[in-house]
Amino acid sequence: MEPFIRRQADNGCEWLELEPPMRAYPELTAGFTTRSGGVSREPFGSLNLGLHVEDDPSDVVANRRRLAEALAFPFENCTYAEQVHGKEIQVVTKRERGAGRDSRETALQAKDGFVTNERGVILHALFADCVPLYVYDPIRQAVGLAHAGWKGTALQIAKSLLETMSAAYGTKPRDVRAAVGPSIGACCYEVDEAVVRRMDRVIAETGAAKAGEDAQASFYVPQPDGKFKLNLQQLNRQIFIQAGILPSHIEISGLCTSCRTDLFYSHRKEGGRTGRMAAWIGLR
Repeated sequence: MEPFIRRQADNGCEWLELEPPMRAYPELTAGFTTRSGGVSREPFGSLNLGLHVEDDPSDVVANRRRLAEALAFPFENCTYAEQVHGKEIQVVTKRERGAGRDSRETALQAKDGFVTNERGVILHALFADCVPLYVYDPIRQAVGLAHAGWKGTALQIAKSLLETMSAAYGTKPRDVRAAVGPSIGACCYEVDEAVVRRMDRVIAETGAAKAGEDAQASFYVPQPDGKFKLNLQQLNRQIFIQAGILPSHIEISGLCTSCRTDLFYSHRKEGGRTGRMAAWIGLR
């Protein structure tokens, strides 16, 4: 069953709520926006949340305010970063709360993952095909969020996210609830051999290759033109499992951003000129 459930606020803002863990843990808020319910004009119509895509900055900030209003968050608590397709994780405290909400200059710099145990700090990351990764430790009351494209996946940012939570808060992976959010699926994500060779190292390091060739086939499939269809969602799930999260504690979306450009922005499908969705997580 799809864990991300579509919702719409009175102001028209539309998002997908990470329903199973939010039902189990009322203090948790987590989800993923759609492209609908904002004020941006084409080709960024309409709920673009990225300040770096040549959209009108005032429209982007208005969209971010609309999202905060829809989710009943104080806009001052909404925290954003400048993402660089790396694996650096920042521990976010009340001091950084609200960073980057209305300008790139004030954002957390060169970070692709964030963790916090501060209530009211809402972490955001931006996406248009890459994989959003969510983690929640209900024992130590800490959350984390990461942005994993193929580069972040090759660097195993999912593992770095858990290691940072463990060092900062004493998180034990077996206690963690995790989710792999909407992103470009294996149905649409074609890559070259150089990328696949990087993924082979990840497969070997996470122990997925122990089952032989069938295990590799679950992560990528060769195509007649020499390219490969790559499954970033399953790779990140495997990294989570190798890091110690129980398979039964991992939700995974079946929604493909490239297939569903009626619902999402897709950098690849739309030729690079498009908007960005936001994933968020926090403790109320």
